[in-house]
Amino acid sequence: MTETTPSAPTGPTSPTGPTYQVNLPGQAYVAEGPHDHTGMYLMHFALRRDLANLTSAAANTPLGAGDSWQALHARWRLFAEILHHHHTVEDDLYWPVLAEAVTERGTTADHALIAEMADEHAEIDPALAAVTEAFESVLAHPCGAHRNALDVRLATLREALDVHLSHEERETLPLVQRVMTDEQYARVEQGVERAYPLRMVPTLIPWVCHRLPPDVAEHTLAAGGPLYRLLFRLTRGRFERRERLAFRYSEVVLPA
Repeated sequence: MTETTPSAPTGPTSPTGPTYQVNLPGQAYVAEGPHDHTGMYLMHFALRRDLANLTSAAANTPLGAGDSWQALHARWRLFAEILHHHHTVEDDLYWPVLAEAVTERGTTADHALIAEMADEHAEIDPALAAVTEAFESVLAHPCGAHRNALDVRLATLREALDVHLSHEERETLPLVQRVMTDEQYARVEQGVERAYPLRMVPTLIPWVCHRLPPDVAEHTLAAGGPLYRLLFRLTRGRFERRERLAFRYSEVVLPA
């Protein structure tokens, strides 16, 4: 991957010091500026990682390995729930505040970009539903035709999601750096933290940290504080066991 060097931010607030920005495998751009986008980049890395590995597992898991297909289906449901929730949070919390900031300091083209983000979310939802249907068909009647349909639908979703995530990284996150004030960004971050139901937290922590570069994983755990580290220690083993069962026949794939 060729690393780009973004121009200096021109937003309404100036960073008082260097703001941590992560650059992960598969990431299209690093939006430098006063706001720490680590959470967004971690989410994007995990979504790309999951689709790469789900695609590999669906192609390589023997049709007769029922326990692995059940585990893989459960893993797909986790991915689909997280992705749907992530996009819902953006539509309900993130984009409205960004639209407010654009009205104050942006342009008509900036408003159009926000609309494009919502439109892309709407296009991804049917692709998610199609993959869910294809997984259920393989479980109900494991055969080559159903596996082939699943492969095609996963590839379609993977392409659509990567286009969207790259678009968001290259254009929307730099826009956030340019127009959002510290107060507006803090409002978004607080809303996002409250939006995830407590039942998801024990799974989200090991899911986010899975296969991260070690230095980024350490930064993430340190930023979360002692409770975050404790929950990670308590939940990581169970998560990893489920990963091994779901992906036992697949190659480990990371975003490129």
